[in-house]
Amino acid sequence: MKTTIMLFIGQQQFKEGIADTADKSENGYYHRIYYVTTKDFSQFSKERLMYNPGFNIIDASIYKDNDRYVMLIKDERLDPPQKNPRVAFSKHLTGPYSSPSLPITENYWAEGPIAIKIGNSWLVYFDKYKGRKYGAVRSDNLKIWKDISDQGIFPKGMRHETVFKVSKEILRSFELINSLATVKLSMKVRI
Repeated sequence: MKTTIMLFIGQQQFKEGIADTADKSENGYYHRIYYVTTKDFSQFSKERLMYNPGFNIIDASIYKDNDRYVMLIKDERLDPPQKNPRVAFSKHLTGPYSSPSLPITENYWAEGPIAIKIGNSWLVYFDKYKGRKYGAVRSDNLKIWKDISDQGIFPKGMRHETVFKVSKEILRSFELINSLATVKLSMKVRI
């Protein structure tokens, strides 16, 4: 019998961290990525450190890419200001992960990176939260990134997101629901 183990990741914030976070601009906060596992959603493993690049990070998401794992993170440093998504790699889901890449976005603050692979291209969506808009970058090798924010249509006020693949049938049902909602809304406007 095959047993499935679920892994949950998240960041933890501690007021007093390890000595590698001596950043006074963060008031001594210690943001790192941790994980727990469960087989039944009633009993959970002890929390374990998953990723510690030596500075504050949040907003991790992990993707399987052939024989490796890809982790997106947000560099949370204030001094010098970073506040941008980066990529790290591992042969194992729980690590160890490589040192983080250089920023994958341009010179603006971005958070909540989430990815989807379509064909050979990786698309990463994120919140340009200081500019109150949304953005995206694309890469065919997870090393060289191109900003494609101007090619997307994002709902006004959109914040952190979830991206997933759906069949054309499901997409059509959403389009139908949206068109019915639009008709209902326009009917209310006319009354």
